[in-house]
Amino acid sequence: MDDSNQDLKSPPRKKRYIRITIVLLAILGLNLAGTWIGHQINFQIFPRHDPVLHATVMVAMAIYILLMATPFMPGIEIGMAIMMLLGHKSALLIYLCTLIALSISYLIGRFFSLHVVQRFLQWLYLEKASELVSQLEPLKRYERLDLINKKAPKKIAPLLLKHLYLTIAVVLNLPGNALIGGGGGIGLMVGMSGVVPFYKYLAIVAIAVLPVPLIIYLQGI
Repeated sequence: MDDSNQDLKSPPRKKRYIRITIVLLAILGLNLAGTWIGHQINFQIFPRHDPVLHATVMVAMAIYILLMATPFMPGIEIGMAIMMLLGHKSALLIYLCTLIALSISYLIGRFFSLHVVQRFLQWLYLEKASELVSQLEPLKRYERLDLINKKAPKKIAPLLLKHLYLTIAVVLNLPGNALIGGGGGIGLMVGMSGVVPFYKYLAIVAIAVLPVPLIIYLQGI
């Protein structure tokens, strides 16, 4: 009897591992694609004639915004590559594009249906996470915070939630944060959570991503 029950439980567990592996490979692919794009930018793809250069810079900024807003893309690295190539005067332009990109990712998350997230977690056979998302969906902002605080691990979660804005700022500046979603993924998750109003999120992002571009602009590269 126990053996038959174990056999019944084995296929979902195997499927879970297979599907999680597929997702991880997709994330790795996005990271590699973003890194490749950064290298291509470093290889002097920009032309030297001013009219063509200006048009190319505008296209590059649009691509940067798209990549920065995309989860699991190493957008910061691509921005640094552009600044290295164009010089320190491009730092403020990269800064503004970063604000636009992270605002887009937040707004997409804000209007993204949590039901889709729940279905995706079910597809991965992550039942507890799926159940938590279904409980969060109808709740208001402070009710969501209370529920997350109750459900999350007791050792570290209350501290992170107590200093939520600082946590967001630190994670945005964390080296290699593309592995946990990158700027776009973080913005998307904050938007979906509904616990941080947009104006506060924008203020956090504006302060969190400012130091590096400002230093590069003031001192040169």
